[in-house]
Amino acid sequence: MRFVLTDGSGDVLLGRLNQPEAGRARPLAVLLHGLTGSEDSFYVRATAGMLLGRGHPVLRLNLRGAGPSAPFCSRRYHAGRTGDVRQVLGLLPPELADRGVILVGWSLGGNCTLKFLGEGDFPVPVLAGAAISAPIDLAASSRLFGSPPNRLYHNRLLGQMKADMQANRVRVGDRWADAALSARDLWDFDDKVVAPWNGWSGAPEYYAVNSALSFLPRIKVPALVVHALDDPWIPPGAYRDFRWDSYPQLYTAFSQAGGHVGFHGATGIWSDLCLDLFLKSLV
Repeated sequence: MRFVLTDGSGDVLLGRLNQPEAGRARPLAVLLHGLTGSEDSFYVRATAGMLLGRGHPVLRLNLRGAGPSAPFCSRRYHAGRTGDVRQVLGLLPPELADRGVILVGWSLGGNCTLKFLGEGDFPVPVLAGAAISAPIDLAASSRLFGSPPNRLYHNRLLGQMKADMQANRVRVGDRWADAALSARDLWDFDDKVVAPWNGWSGAPEYYAVNSALSFLPRIKVPALVVHALDDPWIPPGAYRDFRWDSYPQLYTAFSQAGGHVGFHGATGIWSDLCLDLFLKSLV
């Protein structure tokens, strides 16, 4: 599916729509991938399979500049670009959204999902949402991710981000492609590229404005939050300190172990089992 954004950029987002074999009887599930991910990320495909088995049509959305969307975009997604999600939902064919929509996001896409739910202003009925391994405190997560224990994977991810900017230099422009090349780490990338490109003074303001933590109290629809407290890239403090029991619309599934977007076990992917139970509880 093609979604031509209406912000004057001319950017187009692509998404892969999968229909359940037994026919559509449940709400549409819109899936939002994480940093450097796409419609084909393993976790997106796995959860899509589970949801299709439940009878949900599934839209695996490639965020702005990600995966198949990259050649058609002059801008790039970030942890708080909820306006794109809102536009896509507003552009859905009525027959796809007539039973409502469920949002599911992982990591950066999970932060975006929770922020979107907290903002409200839904163009179609949004019935529920779920976030897995979301960096709800972006500044703290960026600091931890850039620390020495995470350096190997951090450098790999940063290299992918730089390579994307260079591969699409004609679309994104020399200024931002050059700024990306000079970034020393993820914080520096956000400070030199993401923040000024989107009108913020630097990484601290970008993180403060877009962290889902401040939007959680405003969520009015049922929302599942799945997280492992041993996540090597997301400090547990924000999850431990937030008063989840004060907000009955927030459902939590926290584990002591599971890593980042992991949760693999003998009985399947634990986060998918939690999502399945959560959706059953809404009926």
